Amino acid sequence: MTAVVRLRAELRADALGLGSSTPRLSWLLEGADQAADLAEARLLGDARDDATASLEAADGLLVPWPFAPLASRERVEVAVRARIGGEWTAWSEALEVEAGLLERSAWTEPLVVPSASAPHVLRPSHLLRAEFALAEAPTSARLYATAHGVFTATLNGAGVSDEHLAPGWTSYGHRLRYRVHDVTSLLRAGANVIGVELADGWFRGRIGFDGGLWDVYGEHVGALLQLEVTDAEGRTRTVPLGGSWAAHQGPVVRAGLYEGEAYDSRLEPSGWQEPGFDAHAWTIPETRSVDTIGAALEAAVGEPVRPTEILRPVTVERRASGRIRLDFGQNISGVLRITVDAPAGHTVRLHHAEVLEDDELGTRPLRQAPSIDSYTADGSGPVTWSPRFTIHGFRYAELEGWPGELADGDVVAVAIHTAMERRGWFACSDPMLERLHENTVWSMRDNFVDLPTDCPQRDERMGWTGDIQVFAPAGEFLYGADGVLTSWLRDVAAEQEPNGWVPNFVPWVECGFPRAASAAWGDAAVIVPWTMYQRRGDVGVLRAQWSSMTAWVDHLELRVGPEGVVDGSMELGDWLDPAAPPDNPGAARTDRYLVASAYVVRSARIVAETALLLGEEQAAARYGALAERVGRALRNRWFSDLSLIAHAPTALALGLEFQLVDDQAVRARLGELLAQAVREGGHHVQTGFVGTPIICDALASTGHLDDAYALLLQTECPSWLYPVTMGATTIWERWDSMLPDGTINPGDMTSFNHYALGAVVDFLHRVVAGLAPVAPGYRAIEVRPRPGGGLTSASASHLSPFGRISVAWTLHDGDFRLTVDVPPGVAATVILPDGTERAAGVGSHHYQAILAQAQEHAR
Repeated sequence: MTAVVRLRAELRADALGLGSSTPRLSWLLEGADQAADLAEARLLGDARDDATASLEAADGLLVPWPFAPLASRERVEVAVRARIGGEWTAWSEALEVEAGLLERSAWTEPLVVPSASAPHVLRPSHLLRAEFALAEAPTSARLYATAHGVFTATLNGAGVSDEHLAPGWTSYGHRLRYRVHDVTSLLRAGANVIGVELADGWFRGRIGFDGGLWDVYGEHVGALLQLEVTDAEGRTRTVPLGGSWAAHQGPVVRAGLYEGEAYDSRLEPSGWQEPGFDAHAWTIPETRSVDTIGAALEAAVGEPVRPTEILRPVTVERRASGRIRLDFGQNISGVLRITVDAPAGHTVRLHHAEVLEDDELGTRPLRQAPSIDSYTADGSGPVTWSPRFTIHGFRYAELEGWPGELADGDVVAVAIHTAMERRGWFACSDPMLERLHENTVWSMRDNFVDLPTDCPQRDERMGWTGDIQVFAPAGEFLYGADGVLTSWLRDVAAEQEPNGWVPNFVPWVECGFPRAASAAWGDAAVIVPWTMYQRRGDVGVLRAQWSSMTAWVDHLELRVGPEGVVDGSMELGDWLDPAAPPDNPGAARTDRYLVASAYVVRSARIVAETALLLGEEQAAARYGALAERVGRALRNRWFSDLSLIAHAPTALALGLEFQLVDDQAVRARLGELLAQAVREGGHHVQTGFVGTPIICDALASTGHLDDAYALLLQTECPSWLYPVTMGATTIWERWDSMLPDGTINPGDMTSFNHYALGAVVDFLHRVVAGLAPVAPGYRAIEVRPRPGGGLTSASASHLSPFGRISVAWTLHDGDFRLTVDVPPGVAATVILPDGTERAAGVGSHHYQAILAQAQEHAR
């Protein structure tokens, strides 16, 4: 039976507290054998008459809201039906859509500030409570909540959500996000209490490397909570809390994102979150008008950071030192959850590390991030506890001071990251290649903690622009990253300088890194929204980021010198080329100004294409001319004499994949030189951040698929699979983060959890498995598997905006078989390895080809 399913409003499945008055609608068709030709939406709401409207598009992809705009707090139900072959489906299950507080004036409660400024040391948490009475239990209740700092909130002792590190990290001077919680079931007639625990987090705690900085966004933490209740008559009012707040120091005696959390259960007042608690000894906190918050108050657009998976230890070892070592088998971002029974005053310390070195926790790469939590018991019996105001990157943990024996289940690891929807999968006949893919999935999970960070463990964890710029295609295939990236891109735009300069990481912190933008890093302002458009079909993100995109390319134009190429500016270039010495990771084989000039061409072209989509014809001509001018100069300087770049694989790959050279003879020569360089390098990786995502494509596109597979499947260092041979469960920052003898790379910059070099998995999806988008949002795909490397099978599936697309092939004794599943709204072109081409419509399709044995290269 054909049905409309998975109805969504904007990027949110729950559609509670949206920041848009006209949310776009998306849905999927289930059981259809063709695309819909018409769709309608039906609206139900307490304050509206039932209404039905025809929709601008029937494809279910971010369709414009067809009704009058929503007002702040307005809640409606919307359903959609589609017409297919002249027949209407039933109406979909209704989706509740509710607007947040869309105007600043809707915020009437104050910011509650419990703390004075404090020295630059680890600080305690603060407890806030406000008791209030309700004449009756509400029929509906909403809590609008955010903070300067990180917080948890309860009503009558029950948590309002499982969100971790709320409200997350934004450029707090520009944007402060809030979430809306449905708390109807937590309130009752009579006395009620709202409780908040608040800690420094990113707002006031130490963040950044080279010692970091304190009080980056302010000297005081504070909570902003607005509780609104609706009675049986439909009347909504704000519960006045401003004069009811009381404050007290919390049981967390020290908390830092890098340092860890120290909790003393003896200091938590019993019953403080319940009505009737005696708070006469508590202090009255300062309250400040919401107008004192200079940033815009914005509804969150993405999913919250929350626990997503529980891992039990795979080994437990009692050490001679008395510590208990746990190996959870997987490097994660998260915390430990312990169940412990200890006498009053007894402290258990929890130490974390990603790897072992010399049979000890390898903590040197953490730099100035101690990553130690502690729990001090009150002697009341078994207690389950986990930190709430910190997060760690770790696979191994050691328990210091554990009382007695450790029972099964007493300690587990909790993976914590943005709760994105999984959208992409890959499998093949090579277990090591599958492990590489899984490592990339985990590194994305571990580093999408509210924003795309470089690493989750050391004293850094910044939103580096270069990392997400190269990884965006892989990330958009693997997970529903739209919410994370949409929010982060708003900060990118907010922190751009007037001349378009984009910080190398966002949010920016003045912690020692040069305050200068770099091409390939700042280009994230252009390439990330473009990738989101290409993969999700979202023109809206291009419209929202248009000013930011053009400002960055205008800035790049300022870097172009008299010879028509970039010269003289600070550039990171092909960062972490294996040839670069540990103390100079930017010293790559490829000229950094070639890299910078290539990105001028690429970003200018993207902005020109974006301009055409948005109806900006003059801008399209201007940026197209810039791309042509710099491209011509770039060819004259670096590609007229190919001997200049013959031993620089990234330069050769850029020439091919960025379409810097269009002469077919020159392109063929670039391909030959690249294959030769790769062979001379023993099929070891010879590229850094810029070249690594594109080199396999460059080889495959010029007829050197064998070399692409040999490079991909290399197991000696440097290679993608070398870390797999060393037991890695995530992607490393350096190809040799761990040396073959098991010691950690001596460089100061050594992380075992960076997703950037995992960008190659996009090649696995598109070329190895053969599932490649060729029109925005996967409206059209090319299924072109290219077997090699001895692989006998591969598959990929992706939950596209139109439904699940699946590709799976096997190869045995020259017999190639392919299955392709296509959902409604997607047009597929299938190209078999023997060159046969077919068009595939909706449904499941099966193909067969007989290949020459020479195409089944043994590994």
